[in-house]
Amino acid sequence: MSWPLDVTSRTRRTGTQLAPLPSLTSYSKMSTEVPYAADAELSLSYDEIEVLRRQFQKEEEEGHVTTQTKFNYAWGLVKSPQREQQVLGVRLLQEIYKSEPKRRRECLYYLALGHYKMGNYEDAKKFNALLIEKEPTNMQAQSLETLIDSSVAREGYIGMAIAGGAAALGTLLLAGLIRKAVRKQQ
Repeated sequence: MSWPLDVTSRTRRTGTQLAPLPSLTSYSKMSTEVPYAADAELSLSYDEIEVLRRQFQKEEEEGHVTTQTKFNYAWGLVKSPQREQQVLGVRLLQEIYKSEPKRRRECLYYLALGHYKMGNYEDAKKFNALLIEKEPTNMQAQSLETLIDSSVAREGYIGMAIAGGAAALGTLLLAGLIRKAVRKQQ
């Protein structure tokens, strides 16, 4: 499996230089709830995404984009704070997932992450469940599952609050109309 990170040296390419990656312990300091799903909260900078985009475009102009370059660019886009970029990243990952059966496992986590970041929790759960089915002890997938479930629950509470507020408002309006009708009859 090949990633956009140089795991052996704990660095990430930024432009022409390698920048140190935060250690796993620094990820766990960011969120004590789910230390392994740090990808859900961390975004790449514009410059980092631009390096990946330029490589992708260069290969595209040459007539052949390697799967690794496409994956790296999709990975960066999914980690973007901009929804349009996340959408493109998910689309590229889906293309890899469909066309490269040997690379599916690599794509699953970032497809789940991309859908999670876009608020598509049903799709996020679907891709994450596929990964957990293949790798039941995958800590990233387990912690992402926790984040997805928390977001679904939070949305459910918000939905119930909105529905409750709408019902209360409807009741007040109905009571006002009834009161007005009763006064007209008197």
